[in-house]
Amino acid sequence: MKIFKRILLLILAVLTVVIIYNYPKLNLLAGYSAKNTASSVFLANRTVAFTDKTDNNFSPVNLASNKVDNKKKIATSSAFGLLTRKAIYREGLGSVLMLTEEDETAPYLTPKRLFVENELAYPYGNTSQKDTIFKNIDYQQLKKSVDFLFDSIHKTRAVLVVYKDQIISEKYADGFDKNSKILGWSMTKSILSTVYGIMQHQGKLNVDDKAPIASWKNDERKNITIHNLLQMNSGLEWNENYETISDATKMLFLERDMTKMQENKPLVGTPNNTWNYSSGTTNLLSGILRSQFKTHQEYLDFWYTDFIDKIGMNSMVLEADLSGNYVGSSYSWATARDWGKFGLLYLHNGNWNGEELFTKQWVDYVTTPTPGSNGTYGAQFWLNAKNKFKDVPKTMYFADGFQGQRVYVLPDNEMVIVRFGLLNFDENEFLKGVLKSCNQ
Repeated sequence: MKIFKRILLLILAVLTVVIIYNYPKLNLLAGYSAKNTASSVFLANRTVAFTDKTDNNFSPVNLASNKVDNKKKIATSSAFGLLTRKAIYREGLGSVLMLTEEDETAPYLTPKRLFVENELAYPYGNTSQKDTIFKNIDYQQLKKSVDFLFDSIHKTRAVLVVYKDQIISEKYADGFDKNSKILGWSMTKSILSTVYGIMQHQGKLNVDDKAPIASWKNDERKNITIHNLLQMNSGLEWNENYETISDATKMLFLERDMTKMQENKPLVGTPNNTWNYSSGTTNLLSGILRSQFKTHQEYLDFWYTDFIDKIGMNSMVLEADLSGNYVGSSYSWATARDWGKFGLLYLHNGNWNGEELFTKQWVDYVTTPTPGSNGTYGAQFWLNAKNKFKDVPKTMYFADGFQGQRVYVLPDNEMVIVRFGLLNFDENEFLKGVLKSCNQ
């Protein structure tokens, strides 16, 4: 009996150590699940069952159990009953993880949207396009290339191909259609970059200026420019690792104000000479944008009134942290067609149906390779400058999000291609096939 008790105590001791060691990971696990569930259910109008079966079905997130309160619009996720996280949906701001019970009833501002109804066809409106057959398009080849991503392996949700402003291919997985909002993840970084481009065009800021961070004024970080931050080339310390507890995961799942983590990091490299991909940098840039406006309301509104709603991306919702900052690193939702409009804005060099939101110079700026990135990164956009995708023009550039969310801009081909899914894929093979169908 004594031996049995000792063995039992030993087992309990081991379990206690395991739980204590893994508790921070459980916090992130439950946090991811709660946030994703709240956004999927209350923002994208999916069911909990669908979300659990698709979005939350990978290890270790699938170990959490989820439930929602439809009246309060709260999602609760439990990790083995040992730790529980809650996320609340706020109209106009999306979902956010709660850190205290008071967050449930805390007041908040919402962005003022500008919805303009017109009878124009896509992309300048939302009515149906006239049937257009391009003689140089091999539609069978195009269908084959798109269908390639819709097998059981690739877990693709949506593909949209736009050529000369005409949708020439559009396909959705079961459970999705042209009205489905889909999370862009880090494609949001390209949205943020565009806001900078518009503000620069309007004379509201200059990206070559020193970053207006008071805490950097008296140390070696004082020479970091907004340009350095946009290129992820500030030299600041940052750990972008989603497989463990890192700067990135702590920021997204534990911080009230996500703009501050990167600000508080030391300089470990040289500005303009130390490229390091950092979601913290993008959220710092979101905070800098907020400081350019007299009021919080103006900051919330500008992204929509002068950009998103202006080009008819009316399905888009930018999610904010508990402090009211848009999470520019990670959280924006929109339909595939609206993401296509975003790509077309760049294809047309910032001109939207006759109105100039930014110039060709801004396009040149965001597609200029960052020193140290080996030609793969610009200003919050990814590049093909060194032919990483060998069968695709070097001039192609794209917004890139976790699990293979993509908006490709192909200026040489007058084409924008959108892809959403749950897994990365052979991008070169897919793009090669689509381009092969276009006999220019």
